[in-house]
Amino acid sequence: MVDQAVTLIIADDEAPARNRLRELLADMPGVSIAGEARHGAEAIALAQQSGANLVLLDIRMPQMDGIEAAAHLQKMPSPPAIIFTTAYDAYALQAFDMSAIDYLLKPIRRERLLTAINKARALLPAQLAAIRPMQPQRSHFSISERGRVLLVPVNEVIYLRAELKYTTLRTAEHEYLIEDSLNSIEQEFGERFLRLHRNCLVNPHYLLGYQKMAEGEHQWVALLKGIPETVGVSRRQLHLLKNLAG
Repeated sequence: MVDQAVTLIIADDEAPARNRLRELLADMPGVSIAGEARHGAEAIALAQQSGANLVLLDIRMPQMDGIEAAAHLQKMPSPPAIIFTTAYDAYALQAFDMSAIDYLLKPIRRERLLTAINKARALLPAQLAAIRPMQPQRSHFSISERGRVLLVPVNEVIYLRAELKYTTLRTAEHEYLIEDSLNSIEQEFGERFLRLHRNCLVNPHYLLGYQKMAEGEHQWVALLKGIPETVGVSRRQLHLLKNLAG
């Protein structure tokens, strides 16, 4: 980013850490601060509102950590460059050196920060994949829609259904299309979603019960809270609903 004006966001849940970065950045030519965020979701909202081209992103933050936030930011039409900040040397040595992603170890020094800003760039897909094993279970799904990234809390998802090349994600208010496969979602979230049919995962907290249908593709269907539609249940998975019903 040498010779390019830098508009950045500071994302860290600790006020002293944000203050330290603000002080270090105060007299850097061509660098302006678009805003500060206390967690990943705030950083994403700020990035979309401000058009910032760089995010200084702490790794460990409440609500949404830096690694998950980086994955969501990469879905923006013009994703900002990412520089991770961390107090945990083990994190950096295990992942960032391997994938050549820049990071800053706290306490951050001005010279190191300036060097990182000058060479900052957007994450490459292979680099993002390399750090995903460090990421705990996601708190949100991200949907690319009309040039924006929308965040949907995982606990608001009623079901996910495979539809050709995409997966339909259903909440009480909306349907969205995402690119995640059912298999990858099932592996990531385990029992937070139940596979009631080969093409459908359901959040058990939204299950009302089940009923037998006189005709149709599925002999049994699951009844769901908050939405009128039902989802089919395979005969092999019917025992899951019977167990939940007690």
